Amino acid sequence: MSFRPSDVLKKNLSSSSRSWLVRQARDPYVKQRLASATSYRSRSAFKLLEIDKNWGRFLSRNEICAVVDLGAAPGGWSQVVAEKLGWINPAISTVGRGVIVAVDLLHIAPIPGVHTLQMDFLSSQAAGAVKNALSAPENPSGMADIILSDMAANFSGNRVRDVEMSLDICHSVFQFAKDNLHVAAAASAGTKKQRGGTLLLKHFEHPLSREFREKYLDPNFNSVNYIKPSASRTGSAEGYWLCRGWKGLQSH
Repeated sequence: MSFRPSDVLKKNLSSSSRSWLVRQARDPYVKQRLASATSYRSRSAFKLLEIDKNWGRFLSRNEICAVVDLGAAPGGWSQVVAEKLGWINPAISTVGRGVIVAVDLLHIAPIPGVHTLQMDFLSSQAAGAVKNALSAPENPSGMADIILSDMAANFSGNRVRDVEMSLDICHSVFQFAKDNLHVAAAASAGTKKQRGGTLLLKHFEHPLSREFREKYLDPNFNSVNYIKPSASRTGSAEGYWLCRGWKGLQSH
């Protein structure tokens, strides 16, 4: 399937819409998505695939049994997770493992192995609903191994306001993570050290964002890495923090 808008369609669009269509038609990740056998629902699926591949394949570890995808619509990241946990694989007929919870205000069409919640993650009811979904037989601890957030507020065009909205989301995700991620545990005699949960958090580069990282992420995770996937638009300020080894909230 190609992405090639007709000349008639382009004539009826604004200049900005025509520019967007041209960019989409030339975008190698859009072409890859349309040609993929998996039929990923969003271009952003390739960002997660790239991050996972380049940073230790953290989605594929055997001990992963609970993943939460925040801001999941239309479901590209959840598709990737379902693939990694064996729920989507045309070459394998065995049933997948673990619990995957996807949350978004928008409707998410069904994905094998994914429990979808259509609700506003920023609402007061969301944390409890996600917690209930995590408390499944496949996940006895009721805690998340990985929390993914690709959420972004609708841009207003006001730089200060947009940064504030982005940081509001980061704070909300962090508050959820501190109550729902596995805590890293020191090794004791005859036992292996528990890694601690992983958080992948989208943000937009700004001095206030760096302050957020220094105050909330660096002290509370064993490692925090800034990542800008090649699949991210060149002119975009978006980036991701890959935070691994949740230590639990540390006192300052």
